[in-house]
Amino acid sequence: MKAIEFQLSQNINLEMVEIPDGSYLMGSSADEAVFRESETPQHKVKISSFFIGKFPVTQAQWFAVMNEMPKIAEDFRGGDLPVVNVWLEKALEFCAKLSKLTGKNFRLPSEAEWEYVCRAGTSTAYFFGETLTKNSANFDGEGLTVVGSFPPNGFGVYDMHGNVWEWCADVWHENYLGAPTDGSAWLKDGDQSYCVQRGGAWNVHADRCRSAFRVGDIAHNADHIVGLRVCMD
Repeated sequence: MKAIEFQLSQNINLEMVEIPDGSYLMGSSADEAVFRESETPQHKVKISSFFIGKFPVTQAQWFAVMNEMPKIAEDFRGGDLPVVNVWLEKALEFCAKLSKLTGKNFRLPSEAEWEYVCRAGTSTAYFFGETLTKNSANFDGEGLTVVGSFPPNGFGVYDMHGNVWEWCADVWHENYLGAPTDGSAWLKDGDQSYCVQRGGAWNVHADRCRSAFRVGDIAHNADHIVGLRVCMD
């Protein structure tokens, strides 16, 4: 996969991976061992090529762009750890400042783009297969792990399962009835006070880290499990 790199400061870079065009079945089927109604109905989505962060945004990258840090407890601090305690508004501000810094259009991924990247051509519960192990991701744990500590998926993207929840651009809908099929963010109707997060986190069970698992969270719920990953057109 093609990758490009942006220098954010003297020693801090941001790596982006090109994701190819394609289509896939988004959501879960009743055949999956664990699934929720909010992950249905399964539907085909077409995705146009774009770039996505090779890793979740790190604390060092966040500071290089924002020149300030969210409130992070001492045990969760580290330049190569994912940034956490990120409000949605701050995630969007980061994208705007990153765009100004680089001259490129950075944004949050749509929920459909996020799942397409996570699956990387697979249709199993996780891109590793039907089960997730401690050798594959950071879940059911006690804290953050350095980005890239576990193997990447088929697109060369890391930490799509576990470590931190990642904001998506979509507002929350209870299911996929009426969802876009072109990969765009679903911004109309739904619960406008909640936005989608994906990927699971270091403190949740494996089933919440599944490729199809989704939650809606209030835009100000940030704590030490919520971060972000950026996209670029």
